[in-house]
Amino acid sequence: MAFDFDRAIDRRGTWSVQWDGISDRFGVPDLLPFTISDMDFGSPPAVLDALRARVDHGVFGYTDWRLGEFREAVRDWYATRHGTAVDPEAMVYAPSVLNQLSQLLRMWTGPGDGVVVHTPTYDGFRKAVTGLGRELRGVPVGDTEALERELARPDSRMLLLCSPHNPTGRVWREEELKEFAELAERHGAAVVSDEIHADLTGDGHRHVPWAAIAEPGRGRRWALVTSGTKAFNFPALSGSYGFLGDPEERAAFVRRMETGEGLASPAVLSLTAHIAAYRHGAPWLDALRAYVAGTMSLIRERLADGLPETDWSPPQAGYLAWIDLRPLGIDETALQEELVRTERVAIMPGGVYGTPGFVRLNAGCPRAKAERGVDALIRAATRLRT
Repeated sequence: MAFDFDRAIDRRGTWSVQWDGISDRFGVPDLLPFTISDMDFGSPPAVLDALRARVDHGVFGYTDWRLGEFREAVRDWYATRHGTAVDPEAMVYAPSVLNQLSQLLRMWTGPGDGVVVHTPTYDGFRKAVTGLGRELRGVPVGDTEALERELARPDSRMLLLCSPHNPTGRVWREEELKEFAELAERHGAAVVSDEIHADLTGDGHRHVPWAAIAEPGRGRRWALVTSGTKAFNFPALSGSYGFLGDPEERAAFVRRMETGEGLASPAVLSLTAHIAAYRHGAPWLDALRAYVAGTMSLIRERLADGLPETDWSPPQAGYLAWIDLRPLGIDETALQEELVRTERVAIMPGGVYGTPGFVRLNAGCPRAKAERGVDALIRAATRLRT
């Protein structure tokens, strides 16, 4: 089946954070945005058909995610897509991945405790961790010695993974994940693995779910948290799920959600979308991944011609181009001013993720738009460099 990812869909006036909310972050309206990580593509036809059928039913009463085929659809997706057996009985549900993370931070850490993350760091992690009064402790991607040093601190209570990693698009190898598990076990730290980008792993790379790493006996406190909303582009429907390794911890999480948070009934359209995506969305997802790979190749060619010092390569997963501009010696504030005021584009600065000198360009869009974005970046950087 052919899918038209080149078709431009006007998102203005739809309450879009990326398009309509641009002035909130950049102070200027009507910029061409390459910012928050949602895509400009329509959701898969199979998902849209399922949503229409559910809307046509006309009754939207209270629902229970444990009824029906939601858990079975997730189980089957993990088996066929990731070659991993997951237990539907070990699942939990929440409105979003960050909501799950907030609950787990409250359960497994206390005020002032350290939460170890890789840098650069997804800004949602920083907001969740510091907003709850915990200390964010960053270690560079690939620096195992720094990772162990931070986990060895007596008040480091959690290792928070982004797998695959946002913003770099790094796909962790199985041996790396096993090393993370051993370090966390050795130092008594819980592990939370955010795997929302997993289904966007590129060809030639393999995502290994944490559920396949966390062997029995490795400790009670681990969680895999994720959602289909990223890969199939329906984040506004909300909804996420996870797996907790220990039955008592799992029961405590469910109690917290249903009583303390009052979230016993999920959004029915989210359940509908997830089931349709996991049952029938694989062809669309594969076509999307191929299209994004082509866009990333275009970005690489443009940068090689216009800014060869960047020596940029496409990410191993996802549609976010993490571009190192430090070899150009450009001030980040000056670059943002040039992009916004002169080029009229919005591209996320690396400082948002704790690493100034980079930019994160969202390429989850029609190729013509991505081309405009990278060309604007090249022009702005060239003017500042010369």
